[in-house]
Amino acid sequence: MAAQTEEQTEHTVRPFDLFQVTVKALQRLSPSFIRVTFEGDDLGHFADNGYDQRFKLIFPAPACGFDKMPTSERWYSELRALPEAEQCGVRTYTVRAVRRHLGEVDVDMVVHEAHSEDECGPALRWLREAAVGDRILLLGPDARWEGAHGGIDFHAPEGAEILIAGDETAAPAIAAILEDLPITARGKAFIEVPEAADVLELDAPVDVEVVWLPREGAAWGDKLVPAVAEAARAMDFAKQDDRAAGAAGLDEVDPVEDEMIWEAPEAVAAADAYVWIAAETGVVKALRFTIRKELGLPKESGAFMGYWRNGKAWD
Repeated sequence: MAAQTEEQTEHTVRPFDLFQVTVKALQRLSPSFIRVTFEGDDLGHFADNGYDQRFKLIFPAPACGFDKMPTSERWYSELRALPEAEQCGVRTYTVRAVRRHLGEVDVDMVVHEAHSEDECGPALRWLREAAVGDRILLLGPDARWEGAHGGIDFHAPEGAEILIAGDETAAPAIAAILEDLPITARGKAFIEVPEAADVLELDAPVDVEVVWLPREGAAWGDKLVPAVAEAARAMDFAKQDDRAAGAAGLDEVDPVEDEMIWEAPEAVAAADAYVWIAAETGVVKALRFTIRKELGLPKESGAFMGYWRNGKAWD
């Protein structure tokens, strides 16, 4: 899984690979968002796939930095087999921008208040002390791979009305999606953030309305759930006869209350409407119930993703 060089043979190239990078710049976008620009010699090979491309940041282990970071294809299981102090922290983020000609990648990270050590994960601990020149690892798509990389969950069919929604953890992904939409796209995007000062200027097609929902002390989802549910009820998800099919397989109560949710089918059916929602798991489940069970959105026409779970380390 080590970063590839030109001298390596073709068969060693993989869809995702490790890139050794350093922090080039830190930009405070708002009270809750910091943009981190990474630079590295190998980032000229970091694929620029757009939309909500996922990748991983790998943070140094408390006891040994990156000295014991595995590089095989089984890197994750090998990493978790190490003593806890020797394990590098791993978190998933969305690529905000790629400048391959400069060897740079931007990532927008959320800074939040942690009420306990359990809520303070490796990303937040690293970000609080981050400085220009700090070393880190990126596990991301390698442009030298000729096939599909994976890690993209937005698959709106051409011409469909879109409904996009998320909290601050999904704001970077939503921003990237909006920038990559065709100019003919139409629909709405809802973004719930901690406060009004977190509202950012985004580039969206003229017929895609962007609605910011500052919580200002309210609980997660208090603003997002009713706003998105109201917008969903105004959309034509399916013909009345097809609504039972849209709800097929969706239990009225999830079998495990604390179970994370991740439904993002790549094979998307042609449809008049498409939904992409990412936020705290409980919020996503509530909206999924309304949109799929009550309104009949077919499973192949929407992505519902729990980016984090309340009460746990959610960076």
